Amino acid sequence: MPHNKKGKVYLVGAGPGNPGLLTIKAKECLSRADVIIYDSLANRIFLEYADTDAELIYVGKKGGNHTMLQNDINSLIVDRARKGHFVVRLKGGDPFIFGRGGEEALELIEAGINFEVVPGITSAIAVPAYAGIPLTHRDYTSTVAFITGHEDPQKEKSDISWEKLATGVGTLVFLMGVGNLPHIAERLMRHGRTPDTPVAVIRSGTVSEQKTITGTLKDIARLSREGGITPPAIIVVGDVIRLHEKLNWFETRQLFAKRILVTRAREQASGFLSALAELGAECIEFPTIEVVPPESWDAIDRAIKAIESFKWLLFTSVNGVQYFLKRLEALGKDVRDLKGIKIGAIGPKTAEIWHGLGIKPDLIPGEYRAEAVIESFKKLGIKGTNILLPRAASAREILPEELRKMG
Repeated sequence: MPHNKKGKVYLVGAGPGNPGLLTIKAKECLSRADVIIYDSLANRIFLEYADTDAELIYVGKKGGNHTMLQNDINSLIVDRARKGHFVVRLKGGDPFIFGRGGEEALELIEAGINFEVVPGITSAIAVPAYAGIPLTHRDYTSTVAFITGHEDPQKEKSDISWEKLATGVGTLVFLMGVGNLPHIAERLMRHGRTPDTPVAVIRSGTVSEQKTITGTLKDIARLSREGGITPPAIIVVGDVIRLHEKLNWFETRQLFAKRILVTRAREQASGFLSALAELGAECIEFPTIEVVPPESWDAIDRAIKAIESFKWLLFTSVNGVQYFLKRLEALGKDVRDLKGIKIGAIGPKTAEIWHGLGIKPDLIPGEYRAEAVIESFKKLGIKGTNILLPRAASAREILPEELRKMG
């Protein structure tokens, strides 16, 4: 793709980790990028949107451990842009909410490099929402503040106005603060927040490992410790926590916290994955089969050329139908050449393809397996009938064997 002399940088927010919460603009940038410079993302699946030729550079940042210092990251971004590249600086959450995106933007301005900011859904709002906690509610509060929980409690003077925050804002959201939870609770109580104020600590929000612990300022540090809460976690303080039990929609789904390995062929797994994810499961794609054409089409081509000699066409999968139709077309024929031939389809998806062509299959067994087809044919009487069975080479032999026994 053509590049400007100095290239361009996109500071892109990846959101809180749930794959569905990446913005359309962010996905578009990832697919077009020449270079992607990324942190320790909550979900590595986002990198799959990158072009196969894109340069992927990991610059770390997780739990205080830095693979690369911020100044070095800034230099790297500038260097790649000056080489004329389309650079994506991919950051978890939102670039401008405790993401140091502002520092990177100032560096780009100083270097004279064009840039855009692609906001991400910050965990500050997404994680409470996934825990059933609205940050504002007309019956509870109309004010909310986002605060870093990462401030060193040993500092002589805090940069946070605790005396104003403690009683001046209804809902307080602390990011990266689970390690400082006892200090945060103590500071808020010391400056006037009642010890009975509800608090929620939410770990790994928006993904299947999400865990929410609720308590009050006086006991949340103990409850969080006993519950094994570790980073990454968000702390929410305020009366809106009282809505958690009623509105907890995410953690109550049927398959929540279940991890499911999906072994279907990749091109056919998407609908199944979506259905499982909708029920709360974390799905891992692990295709154990790949559908590929046979080494030779001779056998199916011979059958298609003599298609009028068959009384039945029997399909056991969507793949069988698709490959059969491709060969039909390759040999200069179409569905009109199937006139008078009965069609059997195992399973609704297999039948659906024929319905899409305006053809109603003559046989759709109630069960989607070979044994059900055999029972159906027993009732039809097929002795002396030619049946064409386009299917996978690795399929079970029970179907052709039993059909042969019937003559």
